[in-house]
Amino acid sequence: MRLVLLGAPGSGKGTQAKLLTEKLHVPHISTGDLLRAAVAAETPLGQAAKEVMDRGELVSDDIVLGMLKERLQADDAAKGFILDGFPRNLVQAEMLDQLLGEIDMPVEHAVLIQVDPEEVVARIAKRAEAEGRADDTEEVVRHRLGVYRQQTEPVVEHYRQAGVLSEVHGTGSIEEVQQRILEVLRF
Repeated sequence: MRLVLLGAPGSGKGTQAKLLTEKLHVPHISTGDLLRAAVAAETPLGQAAKEVMDRGELVSDDIVLGMLKERLQADDAAKGFILDGFPRNLVQAEMLDQLLGEIDMPVEHAVLIQVDPEEVVARIAKRAEAEGRADDTEEVVRHRLGVYRQQTEPVVEHYRQAGVLSEVHGTGSIEEVQQRILEVLRF
């Protein structure tokens, strides 16, 4: 199963990806984790990413996609993957489609976890308090939601037009949301 999880910050993508990995027996791939691991391992792409990050800039899509290509060609991804939080914009979605076409692993499903924006704000505030994260203020969260609407919602439409998008209601218990996802995946 080749799955892309979409949703606003705080919608539960990471939580659901970790749980789905166990059910679907495919790896959960987070581009943030890939970047950190490549930098720590000092791979050529990791060194390139570190130079960019040390300058306070965003890592280019080309570097991220290079890391993603390497990761998707690992043995454990042969049967599929769960991408969490990537692609974040339409350009990345198109680049991902091209990459996956080159390695003959096109996206089979994209699931959008829908959560009311006010619930997202409350979830992230609770998470920030529990984890001691001062950067997740209400103002910052609302800004991130605005960026999400502007940049990521076109990705949702991209997958809708491709005929692979399903939407699930993301409120309720973690188990209830997982069950909704499994139902749309027909698993």
